[in-house]
Amino acid sequence: MSLLLEQLVTKLKRGDALVLPTETVYGLFADAMNETAVNHVYHLKKRPRDKALNLNVSSLEDILAYSKNQPAYLKKLYQAFLPGPLTLILLSNDAVPTWINSGLDTVGFRLPSHPITREIIQQVGQPLIGPSANLSGQVSGRVFEQIIKDFSNQVTGIADDAAILGVDSTILDLSRPQARILRQGSITKQQLLEKVPELVFEEDSLSGYHEMDSSI
Repeated sequence: MSLLLEQLVTKLKRGDALVLPTETVYGLFADAMNETAVNHVYHLKKRPRDKALNLNVSSLEDILAYSKNQPAYLKKLYQAFLPGPLTLILLSNDAVPTWINSGLDTVGFRLPSHPITREIIQQVGQPLIGPSANLSGQVSGRVFEQIIKDFSNQVTGIADDAAILGVDSTILDLSRPQARILRQGSITKQQLLEKVPELVFEEDSLSGYHEMDSSI
């Protein structure tokens, strides 16, 4: 691991927030298990506290460690689309802190495919939060220098504007007997069904989306 990555991992472990690239937009990352660090991100983004956060993880094993009652096809879905622009919503277990899912019984999982961000998540060794790097209610961050200005130079990170596609991840809710697409991103329902025909969708699987804005 390079000296720069070591320094960034150290910052995260001590509770700092970092702007890191994903394959969708930039995220504002911090240690999900550190309540003070999570509160700092809420403060920086001016994000309402009732807006739950996703866990950014590095493996299927991580997803299993923080969820329960997973569908039988989860591994197949993981192998087909992750890491990549897909957010999975599952029932949370007791390992998920209340400051992450705002008292809900579900939690979102994200596995960014950007190699540097993936490496950082792996090296930290536990989940990170990573909501989009913008002030709450504004357009998701896509230009590194502008993001730093928007946060009044209170954060640092890694710039890779070329990696930013600007299309948010598809949010797939698997917490109920039938799946729901809560946000249509770059992965379509048809693509999901082609790879995982076992998926059964609710009739109108886009109707439930309203609480997960500012997600990557």
